[in-house]
Amino acid sequence: MERLRNYRQLVARVDELCARIEADFREQIVCRLGCDGCCRHLSLFPVEAAALAAALAEAPAVLAAEIRDRARAAAEDGPCPLLKDGACRLYEARPLICRTHGLPLLGRRDGERFIDYCPLNFQGMESLPASAVINMETLNATLAAVNRLFIKESGDEETRAEERISIARALRKNI
Repeated sequence: MERLRNYRQLVARVDELCARIEADFREQIVCRLGCDGCCRHLSLFPVEAAALAAALAEAPAVLAAEIRDRARAAAEDGPCPLLKDGACRLYEARPLICRTHGLPLLGRRDGERFIDYCPLNFQGMESLPASAVINMETLNATLAAVNRLFIKESGDEETRAEERISIARALRKNI
């Protein structure tokens, strides 16, 4: 889908960055299939919701129906509706936040910079090199810009660039 081109390019760059970090720190990262503690029901930018809905539209009918059923029953504060038996049902289409979960993320809270990562990862390391850290301010600013362009190109006047859409709502939408 041409209107998702910029988003898909961003996803490819993020995947490259995450793959490099995972390769460089393979011994310190324990994230794996079945490790789903971070898989919560999140909200997404409209461009991410559209990408997820597009992936669902391309999924086999039985899988798509199952996912839509789970989305209808999902609690806003519960586990991700894509999660089943410790695995993401649309893993290849997972949002950016899911792609970076568990890895060291540089952020800002109350004006202070911090690095956050899964407490199961990087055990025994006293410090992390900058090459292992993803700057979330930069990533989020880039995602917001891609989202604004997506909304402008889609011509959807009702959707605002700052609007967030739950994963369940994205999965229930028809595209």
